Amino acid sequence: MATASIVPNAENPEKFTGDVKIGKPKTTAAGIPAVIFSARHILEEMNAARGLKALLKLNQKDGFDCPGCAWPDPDDERSSIAEYCENGAKAVAEEATSKKLTASFFAENSVADLAGLTDYEIGKKGRVAEPVYLPEGATHYQPISWDKAFKKIARHLNALSSPNEAIFYTSGRTSNEAAYLYQLFVREYGTNNMPDCSNMCHESSGVALGESLGIGKGSVTLDDFYMAEVIIILGQNPGTNHPRMLTALQKAKAKGATIIAVNPLHETGLLNFLNPQTVKGFLNIKTHLTDIFLQVKINGDLALIKALTLLLLQEEDKHPGTVFDAEFIAADTLGYAEYITHLRQQDLSQLAIDCGVPLEQIELAAKAIIHKKKIIACWAMGLTQHKNAVDTIKEVVNLLLLKGSIGKPGAGTCPVRGHSNVQGDRTVGIFEKPSEQLLNAIQKVYGFDPPREHGFDTVSAIKAMRDGKGKVFFAMGGNFLSATPDTEVTAQALRNCDLTIHVSTKLNRSHLVHGKEAIILPCFGRSDEDIINGEKQFVTCENSMGVIQMSRGNLKPVSGHLLSEPTIVCRLAQATLGSKSRVNWERYSQHYDHIREDIEKVIPGFNNYNERVRRPGGFYLPNGAREGRFETQTRKAHFNVADVTTQQLAPDECMMMTIRSHDQFNTTIYGLDDRYRGIYQERRVILMNIKDILAAGLQPGDIVDLYNEFGGTERVVHKFIVVEYNIPEKCTATYFPETNALVPLNSVADKSNTPTSKLVILKIKKST
Repeated sequence: MATASIVPNAENPEKFTGDVKIGKPKTTAAGIPAVIFSARHILEEMNAARGLKALLKLNQKDGFDCPGCAWPDPDDERSSIAEYCENGAKAVAEEATSKKLTASFFAENSVADLAGLTDYEIGKKGRVAEPVYLPEGATHYQPISWDKAFKKIARHLNALSSPNEAIFYTSGRTSNEAAYLYQLFVREYGTNNMPDCSNMCHESSGVALGESLGIGKGSVTLDDFYMAEVIIILGQNPGTNHPRMLTALQKAKAKGATIIAVNPLHETGLLNFLNPQTVKGFLNIKTHLTDIFLQVKINGDLALIKALTLLLLQEEDKHPGTVFDAEFIAADTLGYAEYITHLRQQDLSQLAIDCGVPLEQIELAAKAIIHKKKIIACWAMGLTQHKNAVDTIKEVVNLLLLKGSIGKPGAGTCPVRGHSNVQGDRTVGIFEKPSEQLLNAIQKVYGFDPPREHGFDTVSAIKAMRDGKGKVFFAMGGNFLSATPDTEVTAQALRNCDLTIHVSTKLNRSHLVHGKEAIILPCFGRSDEDIINGEKQFVTCENSMGVIQMSRGNLKPVSGHLLSEPTIVCRLAQATLGSKSRVNWERYSQHYDHIREDIEKVIPGFNNYNERVRRPGGFYLPNGAREGRFETQTRKAHFNVADVTTQQLAPDECMMMTIRSHDQFNTTIYGLDDRYRGIYQERRVILMNIKDILAAGLQPGDIVDLYNEFGGTERVVHKFIVVEYNIPEKCTATYFPETNALVPLNSVADKSNTPTSKLVILKIKKST
């Protein structure tokens, strides 16, 4: 058996303090502590005046979009004081920090020394203040001019034997304007190799919803939450990952909604909420959010939803026409008869065993749904990062179709995106499998024939670089190494490249695990002013509910050597394509209105783009499922038939899911405390059921090593502290990116190819 990750290294330093403190998990989210922690983070990174200036414009209609999650802003009035959450304030503190890394920093700190730091320590160094270059064999990054950087990248790209040897990654932070230009350049260059962070998060949602409903996006608006009778939250921890969602849930509760939460962990944000912007919240009067909590086993969601629909079917059999929406099913769906036949073959008791939820609790949830029509289903990574993720999400859709709960007020699908413009990037063309409609529109508008062959997604891009088929890697934002699975393999893949380039605001681990040569191109953040020819520019973003809105930074950039992402793409295209290009890149770089004028010509739904996006709050893109139209090939919504599969475990094996702490956003680590779960000063922990701890001959506080043996390769990470936690037996949880090294590259979701980061088979051994 091959072995990976035996000793600490640049991609996985395994720094361990051993100074963990364990307290009781919090029972209430937000409140005054969230305000205090927000202020503390701001003041650690900048002076009070700069911090206040940023926060007063965060998520305002004339301000800038939060660089954190993609939860939508209210369409109507917004708080003029604090239209943001604790994690939004932390995100702004990280991005708008006054700390900056100049040539002297890189001269004093070698790549090897920086790689020995934790991700938290690396991120706290500050903003990259000028372009830097790492020559082959060098130990330190050194300054490079923008012109020389673009010329060097262009030489590498133009020297490749095929454009398909280049890989162009996109992070969800990238604006619509930058993403559109980026995909346009990449396609004129000659490839569709455009992996992006969607491949690792909601790709399963896009596939499932696209096949079943005709659009790979959610169908609800924020106002639908206030009309919903039932809101089901599956595989999502809003208190940490989308805290402003708690305000919407609070308002929904006040209007009578029942909230059903499905999760292996009792997450604080699903229990109680103190809204610090209300008198009650200030007075410590909490809102109890979850009415019914269903603690599923890891990957028990498909069995649970099937059990719920079976209970609904039994009630429909007893009282025909009172539970299912027969008129909607007959007029707007296909596959109902086949699905019902499949459902009748299921064993309710076995489904309860498979999902790990007692049957009486499932029956309680079914009773809350039976006579309701306005049902919203929300989900996140807890559903999308499994082998059967697409089928699980389609099972959620099955439940909504039975109830006619799509295309009407207060009802529908809500995949909650994890990054603020990841959905917008896909909308404007960042996709390795572009539609013929998009490619034909590009050809018509620009006069060149874009490549038709599908490109690499994230997993296939890593394999291509590993195998020597990908030789130049360009990342528009993000921290590719720390975001991806099988860390050792991904690290070697990046090292195989001739050149790696990262467009970044701050230093991260992907800059320290690099190709033979490496370049960092520092860009503006969301909060930075972007002025061209004396005129302040703005960009646009799309939130989880399909609203396109402007984002205009208001802070002076920390350095005069930064460029905006649209400008970087224009100059890259000019340097690489030169006179061969059919695109007027210079025009785009002079004013972003010109970019939006052409987006309008290529991307459906953006008519009168410049006019509509200047209206306060922006505009909604068309959404067939929201409007009761299902743009599948049959023009009907499709029921899906899928069998439940259960994970077979050996006596010494358990399942692991990767999770965020409350002190992080994606791969950005804000601090070392996960106060909602009561874990402080350490991230190298594994949450376990006490029965599993004792059965393994362990005690809480023991230090263990974690092993995965998928595909004949032994993957190991060392020194994790055992923490007793309320989690189902045979289930464990760890933070990413610390355990990404255990997620096998070849363990992916069917159809979507998303890494299965929410189900990794582990063996746990006491450290020696």
